[in-house]
Amino acid sequence: MADVTVRMRVNGAPRSAAVPPRLTLADFLRERCGLTGTHLGCEHGVCGACTVLLEGQAVRACLVLAVQTDGAEITTVEGIASPDGELSPVQQAFRDHHGLQCGFCTPGFVVSVTAFLRDNPDPTDEQIRDGLSGNLCRCTGYQGILKAVRAAAGQSGAAAPEETG
Repeated sequence: MADVTVRMRVNGAPRSAAVPPRLTLADFLRERCGLTGTHLGCEHGVCGACTVLLEGQAVRACLVLAVQTDGAEITTVEGIASPDGELSPVQQAFRDHHGLQCGFCTPGFVVSVTAFLRDNPDPTDEQIRDGLSGNLCRCTGYQGILKAVRAAAGQSGAAAPEETG
């Protein structure tokens, strides 16, 4: 098959490339854009490590073809911080509340939580757990992640009931 030219904005910058029709967005971001924060875990859309924002909506980049994003706005974990490098509230909360271990899943969580809190700025613990159910972490018991989301939402982690696992 012949390559297809795609044009999009990635983290605010215009990008254009000729790509094979079956190239995933995750591979495009990693290989063609050099944005390696979008991690490939399961490559089946189950783990959430490849989550990016497509037109503001959290999507699994391993399940989207690059050609499907022609003309779209994409935000990766690299585009979540401010242009001067200041961490976003979500990134800062993950750092401050130990919402990461090895870090492999962290970019997907940060992107997912960013979209989640935009749509639900004052979530309950149950809503947080539900909102994060599409992201898997193999290193933690999720307590630090939940504390980070509560903190990013402006809630007191101490006021919320302790997680049991």
